[in-house]
Amino acid sequence: MSQQVLVPVDGSRPSRAALEYAREQFPDAELTLLYVADPMTDYSRQRAYPGYTAEDEYKSEREKGEAVLESFEETLPDALTVETTVEAGDPARTIVQYADDHGVDGIVLGSHGREGVARYLLGSVAETVVRRAAVPVTVINDHEA
Repeated sequence: MSQQVLVPVDGSRPSRAALEYAREQFPDAELTLLYVADPMTDYSRQRAYPGYTAEDEYKSEREKGEAVLESFEETLPDALTVETTVEAGDPARTIVQYADDHGVDGIVLGSHGREGVARYLLGSVAETVVRRAAVPVTVINDHEA
């Protein structure tokens, strides 16, 4: 039975770096790309910008997630076994819960590497996942992002 590796993605350079790392380090694994659509993002956008209807933006976080997953999947070789999914919820909690529910063997995720006040105010998804996951977690810190 092959390994199952969860790769949470958000469209950023660190998440692309995490996917590349997972592909290189686990060439025979089944990869699951997970986009977590945070419902608060849609709510915040609507509350902060009443009448927000930019045509060039996605209509919802779910739609954005599907587009991100599609763009990531296009970069992978056809021979690679990849599953994609969009889940709604708090990113850190949803990643840990998905890993628990689906019996993955490991998680590889990118980190934005925020420090100081930004980290305190924005939190750290990677740190929370590392502390709460029941499986090994590899954090890819892309300092060039």
